[in-house]
Amino acid sequence: MKLTFAAANKTFYDAAVVRQIDVPSFSGAFGILAKHVPTLAVLKPGVVQVTDNDGKLTKYFVSSGSVTVNEDSSVQVLAEEAHNIEDIDVTEARQLLSKYQSELSSASSDKAKAEAAIAVEVAEALVKAAE
Repeated sequence: MKLTFAAANKTFYDAAVVRQIDVPSFSGAFGILAKHVPTLAVLKPGVVQVTDNDGKLTKYFVSSGSVTVNEDSSVQVLAEEAHNIEDIDVTEARQLLSKYQSELSSASSDKAKAEAAIAVEVAEALVKAAE
């Protein structure tokens, strides 16, 4: 099946033929193979795994976005932000999590609390992905 996977910072796959894609969504994580039922889902912070036709597995952290599976088995993963797991420094990720947890505990307005809670959720997923 053909995969297009892009984020604002980079295009990772452009109609590349792959064997399988595993994605984290708010309705649950799921795997996509050829002839998958057409689907539209919202990505949650986590790891997208791509298995190429040779069996090589590559993992990417995504902060959010969407995944679309079309009738022709083509797949589009569009992420707000995405990075290869190998490029993530777990120490920096933990520092980010600590920073956002502090911001959440000191937030005074509802807006600041909501923004900090989202940042904590993403940072927790980033740490988990990097470990």
